[in-house]
Amino acid sequence: YATLRAFPSDGAKHCYALPVATRARYLLRATFLYAGFDGDDAFPEFDLYLGATRWSPVVVYDGARLVTREAVVLAQSSTVSVCLSNATTGRPFISTLELRPLNGSLYRTDAEARAFLALAARINFGAPSPDPVRYPDDPYDRIWESDMVRRANYLVDAAPGTVNVSTDKPVFVATSERPPEKVMQTAVVGTLGELTYRLNLNGFPGDGWAFSYFAEIEESVVPETRKFKLFIPGLPDVSKATVDVGENAPGKLRLYQPGYYNVSLPFVLSFAFRKTNDSSRGPILNAFEIYKYVEIEPGSPDALAMASLASRYTSLGDWANEGGDPCWPSPWSWVRCSSEPQLRVVSIRLDDNMLTGPIPDLAASSNLSIIHFENNQLTGSVPSYLSSLPKLTELYLQNNKLSGYIPKALKSRGIIFNYAGNMDLKRQGIKRSTTW
Repeated sequence: YATLRAFPSDGAKHCYALPVATRARYLLRATFLYAGFDGDDAFPEFDLYLGATRWSPVVVYDGARLVTREAVVLAQSSTVSVCLSNATTGRPFISTLELRPLNGSLYRTDAEARAFLALAARINFGAPSPDPVRYPDDPYDRIWESDMVRRANYLVDAAPGTVNVSTDKPVFVATSERPPEKVMQTAVVGTLGELTYRLNLNGFPGDGWAFSYFAEIEESVVPETRKFKLFIPGLPDVSKATVDVGENAPGKLRLYQPGYYNVSLPFVLSFAFRKTNDSSRGPILNAFEIYKYVEIEPGSPDALAMASLASRYTSLGDWANEGGDPCWPSPWSWVRCSSEPQLRVVSIRLDDNMLTGPIPDLAASSNLSIIHFENNQLTGSVPSYLSSLPKLTELYLQNNKLSGYIPKALKSRGIIFNYAGNMDLKRQGIKRSTTW
């Protein structure tokens, strides 16, 4: 956190493309520690994107406080792009960017092809210190925040009689989301029959994934029961069947993980665990996690074609490594896009860039109207697909090393077509010209 990367507030997006394995699940974490690096009186505020999808706003309220954004993502292709854009104050910046592979069974949802999980809370209850638990205690390097951390609207309104309990005995955690043993060895207990908390959930209201982690870690000299229910004000349907940790786990020192794969939650979450009348002990809580579902935006249908083109020339400059969606939230420097009814690439300008090889295949980008490939070192013939682009009005290929014959279908298009300086390029059956 002693260094960061800052970007200009120029209306462009600034992206990192991370290599991933398609259809694998990853934990993705970005952190931001401002610390007044630019000497500006206005704290930065900008947006964080995952490809074409707005992941979260990043708003700095305290220059000395770390802002963290975390998500669980199913990779849809061979790269994941994280982008900073839309700065309203200050300059967009980033301190760290982390990518962690997850076990294949962790955080699997029915919606993961159309939505990713954005972390709102991951809390270790009964923690012995304010320090978080992470790797190596958690092999997936999830950060379990201590319930001893104090800040506004974070775990307030705790019920009287809430006490910490802990054990140094092993706890079986090799099931479900596999919370680390160190987290499950601590808990809070409502000795007066109730546990209550209130906290703000970043990104909510909305639909989310929410699970609690329980393990019976208290010793008892006589048989006792611990049964309780969840209550959330205004959400009576959320209350599930009675939790009996010893029976549900089953047994002591074993993980039990009840929760919801899809539940609607408010921004301000107040909740209570209350013991049942036939329970001899108050409720226990070791940890919980809450994520919001963020619907994945498809972005431009031309994204694959543009990415394929750029991948051929990654060594030629920053323009070929801009990352993210070619059109959203802002276009790449060398493309222009339309926005209605879809984000489509309508113009590309790649002149004077030392491009080599054949003319790239842009047949799938049917909304292209202007193409600039002049003043490069392109070779081979003029591809026939160019004559089939229905909206093409301007085509600039001059001063390359193209050869062969120009497709006959281009003759009747009435487009602006410049191919001067390609000495081996000819029009079939017509005396050579250079501009139509």
